[in-house]
Amino acid sequence: MQESTLIQPVGESNVPYAVEMREISKAWPGVIANDHVNLQVRQGEIHALMGENGAGKSTLMNILYGLIRPDSGEILVNGKPVSIHGPRDAIRLGIGMVHQHFMLIPPLTVAENIILGREPGGVAGTLNLKQARAELKRLSDQYGLPIDPDAKIKDLSVGLQQRVEILKVLARGADILIMDEPTGVLTPQETDELFGVLRGLVKQGKTIIFITHKLREVLDLTDNITVLRRGKNAGNLATRDTNRREIARMMVGRDVLLRVEKTPAQPGPVVLQTKDLCARSDLGLDVLHDVNFEVRSGEILGIAGVEGNGQSELIEVISGMRKATSGQITITPVKEGKAGKTVDLTNMHADDERLMGLAHIPEDRRESGLVLSESISDNIILGRQRWPEFARGKFLLSLGKIREAARKLVADFDVRTPSVDIPARALSGGNQQKVIIARELASNPEALIAAQPTRGVDIGAIEFIHRRLIEQRDAGKAVLLISAELDEIRSLSDRIAVMYEGRIVDIVGPEVTEEELGVLMTGGGHHG
Repeated sequence: MQESTLIQPVGESNVPYAVEMREISKAWPGVIANDHVNLQVRQGEIHALMGENGAGKSTLMNILYGLIRPDSGEILVNGKPVSIHGPRDAIRLGIGMVHQHFMLIPPLTVAENIILGREPGGVAGTLNLKQARAELKRLSDQYGLPIDPDAKIKDLSVGLQQRVEILKVLARGADILIMDEPTGVLTPQETDELFGVLRGLVKQGKTIIFITHKLREVLDLTDNITVLRRGKNAGNLATRDTNRREIARMMVGRDVLLRVEKTPAQPGPVVLQTKDLCARSDLGLDVLHDVNFEVRSGEILGIAGVEGNGQSELIEVISGMRKATSGQITITPVKEGKAGKTVDLTNMHADDERLMGLAHIPEDRRESGLVLSESISDNIILGRQRWPEFARGKFLLSLGKIREAARKLVADFDVRTPSVDIPARALSGGNQQKVIIARELASNPEALIAAQPTRGVDIGAIEFIHRRLIEQRDAGKAVLLISAELDEIRSLSDRIAVMYEGRIVDIVGPEVTEEELGVLMTGGGHHG
């Protein structure tokens, strides 16, 4: 397939373009992010921009929003050539961007965040919050986005925080909205609500560019699709005329396995077990109530639930990041198919748990999985830096061995990077996730907690991560999988424990339907 030509746009030919980007190029030392990329977005459509992590999607949209200057190329907005030197120019042209990682100030209220940087009226240096609240109410009513103007951002759910980001963009008069991976941190219910909001915005004349790698969302929501691969155009598609397999092939450059292939589990002895486990939230409220389950050698136990029902606290308690108030967590190593000596992990320090054979892929790679300012080498031995293979005595690290191990893992796990010496923040999200998974599996654990292992990563990386989790299972490891993606839970798990309000309400087989799981996840059909 020709990769760098001006591809004829699809869709309604008589509808004018809201945005045209022609032959856009941007390079940094060692990296060509955009290579003569073309994008045509018609007015009043939801246009998907797709591609693997690192394909150049975010760079292209950061150029449109003025955060990055292109090396060459031309931008037209509503048919007119424009120069965008910064976000102020983009905002003036009616372009707004809702970033993947929200740009909100948590201690401030919704109203204060909405008007930040363009405070209306009042004495110099003060805010006219009454006017801000009135404007917020008008926008909420106009676009069907109800929100409490006096709520503090830190007290809002992720879905409501995103609603604030959208209102902030609309308050600046945006007609063209760029949504960068908007569902990456949302529950299925919040995603459905967001799609309703976006459809409503389009009915009111807005144009939306939707950056994502989730195939089902694109097919459900969008009108047209532009696919990038390794910084170049890979093709344009009309959503109604395509399917998951064609989009995946265009994104990755080969056929992608869209379902998990695995043989039946061969479960052995119990490795990881919780008994009557209880814990409190950060606010001191009881959040886990007598949680009981066991994960056997050679099986994947999935935990399904609407986010906010205790899954995050459960992961933190098991992995040594939060104290249990009562109950017990144990790990029992398996040697040559037989259970060894049981170790009590309850309230053990995370470093000591690692030594006992527990590995942990955290749900938020940026907050608790990586030190973003440090090199890939340093991140790949995080938590193992005092292990004999990487240390000489108590105080000296074997830097040569660390870099050698990092290079091997980078190759084995297909981490796309020019060097193991660059900081982790320079990697795309999918490659950051691969670094964490490489590190955790390299410790050869007895049990693995995989929390949201594919959140925010592309389809090629999802296929790779799923295969690695199945390999762990087949190698006799006990895998505890926590995911908000029901497809992932159902396709990977050998058994599924459903959480609701801090309790395990049932444990079911993977043949359970999505509808049956949904009933259990919302408190119906409690089997005790």
